[in-house]
Amino acid sequence: MLMKAEKKSEPASAENDMPVLTLNGVTKTFPGVTALSEVSLELFPGKVTALVGENGAGKSTVVKILTGIYQPNGGQIEIDGSPIRFPTAQDAGDAGVTAIHQETVLFDELSVAENVFLGHAPRGRFGLIDTSVMMDRAREILEGIGANIEPRTKLKDLGIANKHLVAIARALSIDARVVIMDEPTAALSQKEIEELYELVEELKTQGKAILFISHKFDEIFRIADSYTVFRDGALVGNGAIADVTEAELVKMMVGREVSQIFPNREHNTGDEILVVEGYEHPTEFADISFTLRRGEILGFYGLVGAGRSEFMQSLFGITRPSAGEVTIDGEREIIRSPADAVGKGIVYVPEDRGRQGAIAALPIFQNVTLPSLGRTSKNGFLKLAEEFKLAREYTERLDLRAASLDTDVGNLSGGNQQKVVIAKWLATQPKVIILDEPTKGIDIGSKAAVHEFMAELAAEGLAVIMVSSEIPEVLGMSDRVIVMREGRIAAELSGDDMAPETLVRHAAGI
Repeated sequence: MLMKAEKKSEPASAENDMPVLTLNGVTKTFPGVTALSEVSLELFPGKVTALVGENGAGKSTVVKILTGIYQPNGGQIEIDGSPIRFPTAQDAGDAGVTAIHQETVLFDELSVAENVFLGHAPRGRFGLIDTSVMMDRAREILEGIGANIEPRTKLKDLGIANKHLVAIARALSIDARVVIMDEPTAALSQKEIEELYELVEELKTQGKAILFISHKFDEIFRIADSYTVFRDGALVGNGAIADVTEAELVKMMVGREVSQIFPNREHNTGDEILVVEGYEHPTEFADISFTLRRGEILGFYGLVGAGRSEFMQSLFGITRPSAGEVTIDGEREIIRSPADAVGKGIVYVPEDRGRQGAIAALPIFQNVTLPSLGRTSKNGFLKLAEEFKLAREYTERLDLRAASLDTDVGNLSGGNQQKVVIAKWLATQPKVIILDEPTKGIDIGSKAAVHEFMAELAAEGLAVIMVSSEIPEVLGMSDRVIVMREGRIAAELSGDDMAPETLVRHAAGI
């Protein structure tokens, strides 16, 4: 179904005709790769511009240039029509440009107010931080975005959604004119996403220019006024969101039509490879029992807080169950740690690839070979040639895009980081691979590639467990679906029972 935006009303004020921020012919190169090639972008007050593109298209590079982390090699940044430079992140903030990232760094042991004003706290006599003023200002900003959060609360005592609101308050504490939202809904429930939409509308009424980066087309068509599309570091299209369809955006993004995201599969499953019986945890889940066969993709679906990821982490040995048994290839096994799980043939690709999946400061080849050092070393010494050989084999299978295997993982796009994590675990030659939200935060083209690769793994006899919050993905890729609710299995579905309405009913307890 093609999606097209409703025509949005034009602002009455003439000042909206002048962009707050403009990129003119901006270029950014790194050794061996051109990240941006003469791109342009305009952001207007009181409007949302969606920046769209595949992973590796240059979106993250633009954000880093706008926030003073990277310096362009060519082109010009303008604010209110006047050229400007951002040598540092502080300079960008002083100019009124702020960013809310998908994985914002906050500090659990500090209070909400301290996180909001970190680095620019109000000061009183003798240059000391004025705690009273800081608390009052933090409360004012939080109330302005509809966040009912006490500024003195320790951040560690807040849930994910409220932490996200603190990150937004932190960004707004500099009185920003330009607000960059980079995948802002990735960790939010549907109710929290609706509240974020309301916040975006409030920011628009305040005259903020918003750059909105998302891979979710329903979000883009819901709140954006205009779009800009990047492909391979170049500008390939822009215009009013009301004048474009979803299919047209996809074609601009990937250079081709993507009509089939989910591959056609022959559902040929083999013998039982994994049996889980009566798995329980004191606080997270209870009575989890199921079987998994070779060549099968078993989907796990549930609402936020259903206990899916918590169970997968326990199955991988990150946390200890209080009861339950695991049988692999007919043998009962005790999994006390991730090392035990890997040794028994179970690997886990986590949802949080940034913190749990990869080491950003290490190059690609070292990340990929880290769990397989026994294959790339001899007599206690690493063999560099073997490391590169193993890393190349699996990154090529996943069509990883990088200048070289020496590139630090932290410099890759989100989709390519995900490929590194998957390659790392596939190199251990597992029997069961657990993919927790495998396409979270990656673009439609990369999603299609990951789905195709999952189908290939299943065809080769690997057993796949896929945790996903996206109903089309669950239904499009799974042979069977287990629905969890409040830490328990609510239903196991297959065949004609695998329908969107059925999944939602069981997940919500209707």
